[in-house]
Amino acid sequence: MRKKDKQSIRDVRDIFGVSESPPRDTCGNHTNQLDGTKEERELPRVIKTNDASLNSTTLSDASQDKEGSFAVPRSDSVAILETIPVLPVHSNGSPEPGQPVQNAISDDDFLEKNIPPEAEELSFEVSYSEMVTEALKRNKLKKSEIKKEDYVLTKFNVQKTRFGLTEAGDLSAEDMKKIRHLSLIELTAFFDAFGIQLKRNKTEKVKGRDNGIFGVPLTVLLDGDRKKDPGVKVPLVLQKFFEKVEESGLESEGIFRLSGCTAKVKQYREELDAKFNADKFKWDKMCHREAAVMLKAFFRELPTSLFPVEYIPAFISLMERGPHVKVQFQALHLMVMALPDANRDAAQALMTFFNKVIANESKNRMSLWNISTVMAPNLFFSRSKHSDYEELLLANTAAHIIRLMLKYQKILWKVPSFLITQVRRMNEATMLLKKQLPSVRKLLRRKTLERETASPKTSKVLQKSPSARRMSDVPEGVIRVHAPLLSKVSMAIQLNNQTKAKDILAKFQYENSHGSSECIKIQNQRLYEIGGNIGEHCLDPDAYILDVYRINPQAEWVIKPQQSS
Repeated sequence: MRKKDKQSIRDVRDIFGVSESPPRDTCGNHTNQLDGTKEERELPRVIKTNDASLNSTTLSDASQDKEGSFAVPRSDSVAILETIPVLPVHSNGSPEPGQPVQNAISDDDFLEKNIPPEAEELSFEVSYSEMVTEALKRNKLKKSEIKKEDYVLTKFNVQKTRFGLTEAGDLSAEDMKKIRHLSLIELTAFFDAFGIQLKRNKTEKVKGRDNGIFGVPLTVLLDGDRKKDPGVKVPLVLQKFFEKVEESGLESEGIFRLSGCTAKVKQYREELDAKFNADKFKWDKMCHREAAVMLKAFFRELPTSLFPVEYIPAFISLMERGPHVKVQFQALHLMVMALPDANRDAAQALMTFFNKVIANESKNRMSLWNISTVMAPNLFFSRSKHSDYEELLLANTAAHIIRLMLKYQKILWKVPSFLITQVRRMNEATMLLKKQLPSVRKLLRRKTLERETASPKTSKVLQKSPSARRMSDVPEGVIRVHAPLLSKVSMAIQLNNQTKAKDILAKFQYENSHGSSECIKIQNQRLYEIGGNIGEHCLDPDAYILDVYRINPQAEWVIKPQQSS
C-alpha cells in the first residue's frame, strides 16, 4: 500500500559526491576510489622648509599657504604635512563617543562595508579571558548548536581601532615570540574561566628526516628554502602543490577525496625526495590529482602534526559546555597565535588555498564540511593509542576546528591588539631595566650613603631618553620618515588626527611620480614603526599615525617593501 508522506531516500552520491559518469577532468589513468585517509582620500597639504626651520613658529606661519600646494624638497629641505585639531581618543585606540570610527572587516569579505544585520561584533581590544570571566559572572554566554549546514556559523564583524589591524607576519620575530608566550598564558586563563584545565602533555618526540621532502620538519625545509629565497615563510614544495592543484584542479570533482594512480604517486614521491632541492623535478608531468594526494601525505607524514592535538581535550570540554561559536573562535584564535611560526604560516597558506577550493564547490563537490572532514585526520594526528570512541571524538572535534579556521580565515591570523599592548609593555620594562642595571650595580658595590645621592642622578639619566634628544631636533607631533628605496632625503611630516599610513605613502608616491617605475615601486611599500617599545611593526594602511606616535614616540619611521611569503 502506497504511503503518501513517505520521504525519498537520499542517494549516496548526494552524501559523498560520487558521480556515475567519470570526472570531467582527464588526468591519466587514475582510479576513482576513495582515498584511504579518514578523512581617494585627498592628499595632505605640504609646505617646504629646511631642517633648521623645524620649529613650532615655522609650522604655525606655514599654515597660511594655499590648500593643495606641493613642493619637492631639495637636498637640504624636508616636507611637512599640515596639522589640524586633534580629536580625543582612548588609550586603546577607540575613539571617544561622537567621534568617527574606522570601517569594520568581516570574516566573509575583508573589504565588506555593508555588514549583514546578523553579524556579531568581535573586539580584539580586551583580553578574551577577562571577557568570558565577566560574561560568566553575568550569565550572558550564549549557547551554540553545531549543525552540518555551513551557514549556521556566526558572521563576525571586527571593528578597526585607530591603530588598525596587524597580521602575524607584520611583527618582528622577537615580538612574535613574545606573542606566542602571552597567547599560551592567556589561553590557560581562558580555559580556567570555564573550569577546564589545559593539560600540556609532553610532545611526542619523533625524529624527522634531515633531507628530502616527506617526513621532514617544516623548519628544516624552510632552512633549505631560505638559501634560495631568504624571505620565504611557507615551504616551496608546499607552494608548488598549491599551484599545481590551482592550475587545473579547482573544478575537478572529488578533488581531495579521490586518489590518483598509486604507481605514479609513489614514483613522484621518490623523485621529489631526490630532485626537488636540486631544482631538477619536472612539475609539468604531474597531474593535479596526484598533487592533491601528495599534499595530504605531506602533512600526514610530518614528524608532529601541523596543529597540536594536546589542545583537543580542552576544546572538547569547551564544546561540551555549549558556549557560543564566538567563544570557540576566541579559544581557537589564541591557539593559532601560540603556534610556532612555521606551523602558523603553513596553516594560513593552507586555509587560504582550501577556501579557493570551496569557492568552486558547485563543480568540485567539495564543501566546507567535506574539506574539513577529509583533511582533519591529516592535520590533527597522534601516534598514541586511543579507543575507538576517543578516535571518533578526536576526528569530529578536529573537523569542527578546521571548519572554524576555514570560515574565519580572514580574521583568525590577525594579532589581537591586547596582546600587542602587552608586548609593548614588556619591551618598555626591558628598556627601563637595561638603563637601571648599571646604576644598581654601582649602588650595590658602594653600600654607603652615596646610594641615596646617586638615585636622583639615576632618575635624571633615565629621563634623558633618545626620545627627548630627538624632540630637540624635531617638534612634537612631527615624525621624520625615511624611504631609502624611494628618496635620498628624509621627509618630516606634521601629524594630525586624520593622517593615516596610506596618506604618507601617497605623499611619497606623489613626490616620486616623475617616472612610471617609481609609481610601480610604491605599490609594494609599507610604513614601518621600528624601535622604541616595539621591534618592528608593519602598519595597517588605515592606521592613524598620530595615535601610534603617542604610544611609541621613540620609534623610527621607515617606508620599505612588505615582506612576502
